[in-house]
Amino acid sequence: MDGRTSERTGRLPDGSAARIAWTDGIIQDVSALPGGADVSATIAPALVDIQVNGYGGYDINSPTVEASDVIEMARIVWSTGVGSFLPTVVTGSHDRMSRSIRTVREACSKEPLVAESVVGLHIEGPYISPEDGPRGAHPKDHVRPPDWDEFRRWQDDADGTIRLITLSPEWNGANAFIERATASGVRVALGHTQASARQIHDAVEAGASLSTHLGNGAHAVLPRHPNYIWEQLADDRLWASFIADGHHLPPATIKCMIRAKSPERTILTSDAVALAGMAPGRYEGFESRAVEVSANGRVTLAGTPYLAGAGLPLIDGVANAMRWLECSLAEAWRMATANPASFIDARPSARLEPGEPADLVMLRADAHGLTVVETVVAGETVFTEDVSE
Repeated sequence: MDGRTSERTGRLPDGSAARIAWTDGIIQDVSALPGGADVSATIAPALVDIQVNGYGGYDINSPTVEASDVIEMARIVWSTGVGSFLPTVVTGSHDRMSRSIRTVREACSKEPLVAESVVGLHIEGPYISPEDGPRGAHPKDHVRPPDWDEFRRWQDDADGTIRLITLSPEWNGANAFIERATASGVRVALGHTQASARQIHDAVEAGASLSTHLGNGAHAVLPRHPNYIWEQLADDRLWASFIADGHHLPPATIKCMIRAKSPERTILTSDAVALAGMAPGRYEGFESRAVEVSANGRVTLAGTPYLAGAGLPLIDGVANAMRWLECSLAEAWRMATANPASFIDARPSARLEPGEPADLVMLRADAHGLTVVETVVAGETVFTEDVSE
């Protein structure tokens, strides 16, 4: 520790102006500035993304992923205003998933700031529905029933850092798995499921507490009612994450869903895949399939309308939520910071308060949306906007 103190001033998401000072990466003081203070930038907690599969061409789930790939991916993610995230390991063979988990841990051991940002791991699958539609882009050959012994081996690979697992409760033995996972401190989410109302109810009773990207990973056509989306939306014990990119859910749908679930139990996430942030075009070899990236960030399996993950950063989801819900920056920002941090019990808490790690962003807000000017992780600047052009 060098005792070095830094500070930034800006307008908080609630509109008030403040000076934030930190020493050795820990916030020491948050001081209100006079109402007429000249502050042009917005200062806010760094975003918390609970579902990042890859970014900028780097794929956590590649069978050849290396620690250097995870480190470079983190640097790109920082440029989008995200300070904390859960690298997300998706359905695959046991060995491939183990490699991804171990590689993330290796990256954290090699780069301290990556370790500060990686607040845990999210395992999405392989214990999901094998049915076309609910399965989404997950490879069918590797979908399988919940296996506690297998999961424990992954938790050992992760040094105990798996914080969240997404599964479908339609499998026999799912509820026993959920009970064991929650007892061990792991949050369980329902997702990629075609579960019945009874199966969803029993899973929540067993400890499930989140719906992963609710409304997605579902059949294209469902009964109007009842169906597994309504059942999860109506259960107040379940939080819900949403991908507010304009592709996974239409604006009117996400507006209604968040109103029903409430902003207090809503988490905005990116579900970013390796091709997020990449130039438009066709890319080969993505899980042995071709994938297309559109100019608007939509990522689809080539030649189909089917989504293959998301291509836009979380900050775009925040800006979309503001427009679609007609809500304030403070409310939308909370759904992508304090809410996810609270849900996974992460430190930092995504609150700019004395004693918390200095994880923050400086933003420029205009008619075009939100632009990241600077990202700070554990008191260190990890990204600054290039203004040379």
